[in-house]
Amino acid sequence: MSALIRAIAERGDRDAFARLFRHFAPRLKAFLMRGGLPANAAEELAQETMLAVWRKASYFDPARAAASTWIFTIARNLSIDLKRRERHGQTSRAEMLEEGVDEASGETILMGAEREARVRAALARLSEDQATIVRLSFFQDKPHSQIAQELGIPLGTAKSRVRLALARLRTLLEDLK
Repeated sequence: MSALIRAIAERGDRDAFARLFRHFAPRLKAFLMRGGLPANAAEELAQETMLAVWRKASYFDPARAAASTWIFTIARNLSIDLKRRERHGQTSRAEMLEEGVDEASGETILMGAEREARVRAALARLSEDQATIVRLSFFQDKPHSQIAQELGIPLGTAKSRVRLALARLRTLLEDLK
């Protein structure tokens, strides 16, 4: 994915952008919907995120973050900006309560932050090998074959390590359900 972003930054490669868009747009929409946005707003924000990737591709630094981390951070920041604009566009809290605005959104955000902190703590409790496998598989979005190649291990070993790391995380996070 980093190579696609580099191609966009260096040559304005539309094919690379199309591949990146096809890969990330549905994932971004799902991510934003889990964050509380309705489907249409999530889709618009996913498109806005990808446009920002096109415009800001030259700012991407693979030494600082994986492509997926960078892209999802852009989406999160745009989502926060949208929520701030909506909040500032609303009048008073009393008027919001009169209109029956859902108060659970703050609670949902807090619970999400707590869950994220617990996941980070659980990741810290994994062995270095397991943590590496999880980072490569989920945060850098690499396929098992590429993980196996990077770590110099057989494909079956990479798959079983991913499965074992997830089982360990599941055990550590059982109380999140």
